[in-house]
Amino acid sequence: MRSTIRVLLVDDHAVVREGYRRLIEKHDGIEVVAEAADAASAYAAFKASNPDVVIVDISMPGRGGIDLVRQIRQLDPHARILMFTMHADATYAQQTFRAGARGYITKSSPPDVLVSAIRTVYVGKTALCDEINRIIAASRLMDDISPIDALTPREFEILRMILDAKSTDEIASAFNLSPKTIANHHYAIKSKLGVQSDIELVYLCMKQGLVASILASASI
Repeated sequence: MRSTIRVLLVDDHAVVREGYRRLIEKHDGIEVVAEAADAASAYAAFKASNPDVVIVDISMPGRGGIDLVRQIRQLDPHARILMFTMHADATYAQQTFRAGARGYITKSSPPDVLVSAIRTVYVGKTALCDEINRIIAASRLMDDISPIDALTPREFEILRMILDAKSTDEIASAFNLSPKTIANHHYAIKSKLGVQSDIELVYLCMKQGLVASILASASI
């Protein structure tokens, strides 16, 4: 392993990236070697910079962070990825780990938690903040299984874009897929969730708390 942990920082807000870069680089043995504002540029930056740890936000323009995790892990099965997000939600965490991430930290966590998580993920261990640990534990205790868990990470990201009122063409462009393929995914999502229409789909997602989470992230 290298003496310095090389980090790729992915967040669509330049001011946020600057703040976290300064925070990270205050600590010995960690440096930010590349930054990106969306999934496409992050994927290119990963290939160009070969970082040791990738820090990814879920909510970004176009494809979100969960699909970026999936894409990076397809390129490099050993990639160490840490999700750093505002979403304190068991479903988001589960989809993130299913895509291949090794850590999930909320942005409400103390700064030292992020730095500790970078080091933990770097050595191949799983990093969870206390907030997510409590939420996951409570979900398991109540045997709270969400129907959303049946979706693949890519289907979950497409669902998020549907709920964000993105058109089929916009989603197709973000994923570099044909509108027909997105329409097929849309149909599969409704089938897996047992709904017949988009109105039923939105209502189900409202009950699961997804709509509120997406609206909150869009307002930031």
